[in-house]
Amino acid sequence: METLPQEETLRENMARRSFLRYAGIGVAAGTIAMASACKKDKNNNSSNVIDIGSGDVGILNYAYALEQLEAAFYVRVAASPYANITATETALLTDIRDHEVAHREFFKAALGGNAIMGLTVDFTAINFADRTSVLNTAKAFEDLGVAAYNGAGYLIKDAGYLTLAGKIVSVEARHAAYIRNLISPGSYADNTVVDNNGLDKVMPIAQVLPTANMFLSTKVSANNYGYNI
Repeated sequence: METLPQEETLRENMARRSFLRYAGIGVAAGTIAMASACKKDKNNNSSNVIDIGSGDVGILNYAYALEQLEAAFYVRVAASPYANITATETALLTDIRDHEVAHREFFKAALGGNAIMGLTVDFTAINFADRTSVLNTAKAFEDLGVAAYNGAGYLIKDAGYLTLAGKIVSVEARHAAYIRNLISPGSYADNTVVDNNGLDKVMPIAQVLPTANMFLSTKVSANNYGYNI
């Protein structure tokens, strides 16, 4: 993953805070169990493609990959603000950066030795100096994240992890609403992300990863979930 000086200090602080925050509800114990039972699910290799694996480890690695992407994006946004950014926008995007880094570090800590490698991002298609480019990308990432969590939740077997995923997706949905409101005041959640039943849309892993991979140099596959590279 691209590393910025600011990222190093932030990562250390958020790692401690986020893990301690979540560890009290049983994740640490689950991590130990996974580390001993699911080593075979990890599929890091020397090529430019990495597979998420299977079972709860696979789904957590899937979430970890997406959170790596989002965290890297917002770290870059905060480090290189677009032209004429307002104080309100700076505060909002900084808060979202902190959330995404916390999510990333949470999954990394929870997975322990079963975590996929740190991914290398490719943001060459994004103009970080341009507000429209940044906010439209943020909107795409947040919408993708919400749909991804909703689409993979049923695959999680551990009730504790499912609860955590539900909490994280609720935060991601708030991010999506905030970003939409910056782009078009009052929009928050329109019919492009909410269906006729008033529910957030759902995307399976095989539909999410091709979009995520457009912004990753390290490609992510999900052989057990119908997405091969």
